[in-house]
Amino acid sequence: MKIRNSSKYFVLAIFAVFFTACVPTVKVAREANKSVPESFVDSKDTINSALIQWRQFFKDPYLNALIDTALSHNQELNITLQEIEIQRNEIRAKKGEYLPSVGIGGAAGVNKPGRYTPQGALEKNIEIIPGEENPEPLQDYQLGAYATWEIDVWGKLHNAKRSAVNRYLSSIEGKNFMITHLVSEIANSYYELLALDNELAITRKNIEIQSNALKIVKQQKEAARVTELAVRRFEAQVLNTKGLQFSIEQNIVEVENRINFLLGRYPQHIERNSDAFIQLVPQQLYAGVPAQLLQNRPDIKEAEYELAAAKLDVKVAKAKFYPSLSISAGVGLQGINPAYFIKTPEALLYSIVGELSAPLINRSGIKAGYLSASARQLQAVYNYEQTILNAYVEVLNQVNMMSNLEKSYDLKLQEVDALNEAVKIANGLFTSARADYMEVLLTQRDALESKFELIETKERQMNAFVNMYKALGGGWTN
Repeated sequence: MKIRNSSKYFVLAIFAVFFTACVPTVKVAREANKSVPESFVDSKDTINSALIQWRQFFKDPYLNALIDTALSHNQELNITLQEIEIQRNEIRAKKGEYLPSVGIGGAAGVNKPGRYTPQGALEKNIEIIPGEENPEPLQDYQLGAYATWEIDVWGKLHNAKRSAVNRYLSSIEGKNFMITHLVSEIANSYYELLALDNELAITRKNIEIQSNALKIVKQQKEAARVTELAVRRFEAQVLNTKGLQFSIEQNIVEVENRINFLLGRYPQHIERNSDAFIQLVPQQLYAGVPAQLLQNRPDIKEAEYELAAAKLDVKVAKAKFYPSLSISAGVGLQGINPAYFIKTPEALLYSIVGELSAPLINRSGIKAGYLSASARQLQAVYNYEQTILNAYVEVLNQVNMMSNLEKSYDLKLQEVDALNEAVKIANGLFTSARADYMEVLLTQRDALESKFELIETKERQMNAFVNMYKALGGGWTN
């Protein structure tokens, strides 16, 4: 008996060595480089603003209400949630592959062999029912259970299930990354809407100022102090500003519709408070250290799970070169009449079969699959490293942008104050005939442009504030 068992194991070993030798040699995928710089701007403070939940990060109740609605009704996010459900079901399918498959079945039929066939001749010579003539045709009834099981010798099925688990976890991180983008996109659009509201208010105020200036110019023309040219130039300025007003109103409509689309609803008015926009001051953000990005950024974690899944896929593809061992078994009852089912062991039947099979003809297809899996693994390594690099660059850009925009805003504010004073001076000099009307027009134009630039700088400040939060990996936790 021991000799027989030894022979079996020896045959298995020969099979394994033979098929292992047939596995193609490929470039081994290197380990991913996870090293990052020690700091962003020479600060090793580990306080990280990404850990703040978005409900506490944004102080505007109107903005928080918009984000909350989007997280429930955004169609793209809901599509992603169904993708996660698909990945969860894939795990169940893979888990079932390495468990025994058990079923139950029954069959009924009749069989009338020819008289001169071996079976027919046998039936004529053997009395099936003592004392009675054998029935023709003979009936046949079966009832039993069966099971098949592929023994996971090389870990192929187990690794396929682990790969599915990693892709499921990756899909969850992909959903979190989408939430981060969704939150930031709504916040940026909201601040853009506030900026447009302020630009519209400034435009309307300037139309009023310019219209009053036009009246004064017309009066001065009647007094022969200016010519028709001055009147036309002031009139053209009013018309230009009115045209700018309609352009801003159109932009407001488009931004409102964009926000409503992100919220998964048809266009409607967006509730907001635009009056305090210019006084908004971004709160101080803490970038922490670059190593925290590996845990806080959902896209990095998504790439990490994809890399783990790709490594397991290589093992699965490699295992297909090796022989597979499966066991089939069945037990049941069979008779020419269901009444005979109670007569055991005469009606009892059972079977058990072990099968060892290995690929022979289709090895080129298996080899191609293995080489492709190896290439995808290396591709996943590069993608993971690129995702880390991109995250670091994004944070570094936003850190510098927030600092530079703060300085730029202070200078722009001083410019607006200076030009407002210049407008007052130019109007006074023009009224007293000590300044040319062109000086008034140019000064008013410069003042209007500087106010727009101040609002745009404030908008960029708020966008940098939001994008910094997103770059750090914040926004996906409730």
